[in-house]
Amino acid sequence: MKNLEISLLLDFYGDILTEKQKDAIDLYYNEDLSLAEIADHEGITRQGVRDSIKRGEAVLLEMEERLGLARKLRGLQEGISQIVQCAKDIEFYNREYHYSGQIAERASTIINIAAELNAD
Repeated sequence: MKNLEISLLLDFYGDILTEKQKDAIDLYYNEDLSLAEIADHEGITRQGVRDSIKRGEAVLLEMEERLGLARKLRGLQEGISQIVQCAKDIEFYNREYHYSGQIAERASTIINIAAELNAD
């Protein structure tokens, strides 16, 4: 069973892998090729592909353990989602109880900024 986390980690840390490891992992996880297909493509044995993928996975997982960039990104995305939900709640209550145009404007600004941050 493929660990889809590896595909995300490849985006963060792929440049530290050897070119063969990076290519093999990309073909296996992102292009969904089999070990045999990758072996044919790369001109190496199926076992060579498997070894390259396993070594590359170990490096990616170690880098995530040390740096935690993917974990931090997920935390930021969750935080942004919570901020957006709070701003939407503020907009709703403001609209329901007719508090202030400024409140509505500020809540809308928060939602727009969060959307821009999530788009990047």
